[in-house]
Amino acid sequence: MITYKDAGVDVTRGYKAVDAISKHVKNTFTSGVLTDIGSFGGAFSLSAFKNMEEPVLVSGTDGVGTKLKLAFMLEKHDTIGIDCVAMCVNDILCSGATPLFFLDYIATGKIAPNAIEEIVAGISQGCVESGCALIGGETAEMPGFYQDGEYDVAGFCVGIVDKKDMIDGKDLKEGDVLIGLSSSGVHSNGYSLIRKLIEVSGININEYTEELGETYGEALLKPTKLYVKSVLALKEQVKIKGMAHITGGGFIENIPRMFNKDLSAQINLSSIKKPPIYKFVEEVSKLTKEELYNTFNMGIGMVIAIDKEDADKALKILAEQGENATVIGQVVAGTKEVHLK
Repeated sequence: MITYKDAGVDVTRGYKAVDAISKHVKNTFTSGVLTDIGSFGGAFSLSAFKNMEEPVLVSGTDGVGTKLKLAFMLEKHDTIGIDCVAMCVNDILCSGATPLFFLDYIATGKIAPNAIEEIVAGISQGCVESGCALIGGETAEMPGFYQDGEYDVAGFCVGIVDKKDMIDGKDLKEGDVLIGLSSSGVHSNGYSLIRKLIEVSGININEYTEELGETYGEALLKPTKLYVKSVLALKEQVKIKGMAHITGGGFIENIPRMFNKDLSAQINLSSIKKPPIYKFVEEVSKLTKEELYNTFNMGIGMVIAIDKEDADKALKILAEQGENATVIGQVVAGTKEVHLK
């Protein structure tokens, strides 16, 4: 007799993982959740939004990329889940959507219940901080597909916004101000290059440095910042004309995504305070400023476009929400470009 376990899949490990994550998942449940853990589909009620004139659902999906390799190296899995949530909810936030619910997918060669619990604890934390519910997911054991101790994580989220309140860039004009919200670090993009720089430089990622105030590993594994609550608080009081989540492609690719007509962005680089880890990136990579700002967030995780007259009010609101925000540039005439000054 040849069993499923003989082929490398032990369903009992899956049961243990589900038991371990249940308490974390239930911590995320909001009033809209209609199904419990273990259902074939996650159900969510929209009754709380029946007063919207024209409710629009906004969805997003993403993963964490090769940043996972650092988690494997450091055997630290409790922040990766936050990254996964942030990459999704920050994206739909750019349309003005309030996140409602999230689903995750974790695939691994051999389920390690403790590691799965750490990952899902991070996902749950990210969901709680974003005000959305974790209503479903999948943990797949795939022997022979992943190396021992390795896994992949992806997420999917859905949010809602009244159509009249969507952030769509249609009202953007020359002279509008660009406010940058600081990042927590590298976030979740550019890690294939980061890993190459680690290899070339020969640094010990467990080494503490005074410049960083922590180890290289701690600085590089710091989770992606969640901007949901602060941006939604701003949206209540100030008209947000456009938004860009600075992910893969950095400033150069992402900021023009807020433009739906011929406009460009002028960025004042001296206004941006870069996290210390970027000194290592710049010195080892020797990339030009254009290449750096086309790969990394360089210290800015979200860019918000508003009317110039609203700038002081917006900065005050964001500061009250705990954000380190500053004016980093303005909207100018052009053809959907980013000018670094």
